[in-house]
Amino acid sequence: MTDFGAIDALLAGAGRQVPLPPVGERRILREELNLSRARLAQVLGVSPSTVGGWESGRDPSGEMRVKYAYFLDGAKAQLAADSARQAPVDEPEAQVVADTGRAVGQDDDVSVLATPQPCVLCGQPVRYQVAGFPQHLDAAGCAGAPVDALPAAEPTPAAAPAAAAAGVRRGRGRAGGVGQGSRGVKVVAAGRRVRPADAPDPLAARVSSAVAAALAEHGGDVAQATAALVKRAIPDAMELLDQSRVGGRYDIVAHPWLPDVLRKQSARGADQIWEARPKWTRPELPAGVHEVTALDINGAYLSALKTHLPLGQLEHSEGGQHDRRRAGVHLITPPDWDHDAYLPNPIGSRDELGPLWVTEPTLRLLLRICGPKYALCDPPVIHESWTSGATEGLLEKFRITLKDARDKAIADGDDVTLEYVKAMYSKFVSTLGESNYNREVYRTDWMHLIRSQAFANLWWKAHRAYDEGLMVVRAMGTDELHVAGDWRAVFPEGRGVSEVKVKDVYTVGDTTPTTPEEA
Repeated sequence: MTDFGAIDALLAGAGRQVPLPPVGERRILREELNLSRARLAQVLGVSPSTVGGWESGRDPSGEMRVKYAYFLDGAKAQLAADSARQAPVDEPEAQVVADTGRAVGQDDDVSVLATPQPCVLCGQPVRYQVAGFPQHLDAAGCAGAPVDALPAAEPTPAAAPAAAAAGVRRGRGRAGGVGQGSRGVKVVAAGRRVRPADAPDPLAARVSSAVAAALAEHGGDVAQATAALVKRAIPDAMELLDQSRVGGRYDIVAHPWLPDVLRKQSARGADQIWEARPKWTRPELPAGVHEVTALDINGAYLSALKTHLPLGQLEHSEGGQHDRRRAGVHLITPPDWDHDAYLPNPIGSRDELGPLWVTEPTLRLLLRICGPKYALCDPPVIHESWTSGATEGLLEKFRITLKDARDKAIADGDDVTLEYVKAMYSKFVSTLGESNYNREVYRTDWMHLIRSQAFANLWWKAHRAYDEGLMVVRAMGTDELHVAGDWRAVFPEGRGVSEVKVKDVYTVGDTTPTTPEEA
């Protein structure tokens, strides 16, 4: 006799898999919500590379498929709800008609925000955005708008066709043409879109808005606001990084598997990577008295964000060839260095002999100075490598945003923003490794590479000083270079990232004759 209970159980367990949207929609849904792969992966309990696989054609199965489908359905619903909230003309939109003579919806560039956001011109909360940027519709109410920015009167419906026809004639029949007597709008790239060249950068607006909010929250108390901003520097930096990556050409693996050379040897120990930190002092100065200036290199770690960073999980290779399209860490036998009397060793202060693991910036530095242009040493011997496809511009938008905010803060005498920006880029670098304060990106290799780039940058400044006739006396850490001579003819003085400032001035040597009694 047939076991009908077993058949029922079979049918119950043979349900169809939860449907998923087409592959092309999955990434779009995530990016439209400004969510990074790392954030989604963290919530789902998988790696960002797994999410990348789902967005490239692989489908999850079992419970994970149900969770992923639930997220995608929810993303669709949220985006649809956001669109619906923008469509109706409610009471605030009626006010827009009174202020500007037009209702939202008559101009495709104007839309209502679900929640107020800071105006890109003055930083005050607004309910509307124009061409994708939050801002006041009435220039009279915007503290950051020029006086002549008041909206012009809209043409009447009867006059609109004539005006449009005149515009076509002035543009000589070409769509988007700029007619005689009219001024074109210069634009720059902003992710997948463009924005007016003279409009404030939305990324920079995030920094200024955070500072304004902190000052308001603490009643204008500078010390308290600064402390609060420094405390939240890591999550704010990661959010800024996510925004700068929207529309980027490259996807990254935020939590890759790491080879043993990048793992700590013990709980309080270090991994096997040598960062080439300089700690060098010239062994002997010429006879006489020398005035030595200790120069402070501004924004060393900020400048070092421009370096070749691996995008994906590191892969192992052997042999002596270096692929400039890839980056990572390399086991090398460094060349002998015969110039310690006047220039620091590019691999830093190291007493041990034999092979060591170095980073991409150190290897590229050695390969460059061993070439015919400099001929300072023999080529390093490469034994094995852990590398991935790389790009030098991965953090460029992030770096430029922080650099511009730093420059503006210095020009304005804004110490709150200056300390906030410093904390963002320095803590970003320091928490890329094993840290409980940053779970968004776990790239110990990036941390080593950025630090090593800062050390390599300092070495190049020492070499430039030597090449320009200065006497290099000392090189320390990421930002300290001691020289004797007319350094202002070589390095611009100031607080900018490309400038240096004086940390100390002292004299070495003594020409005062001594008598036997004084000796």
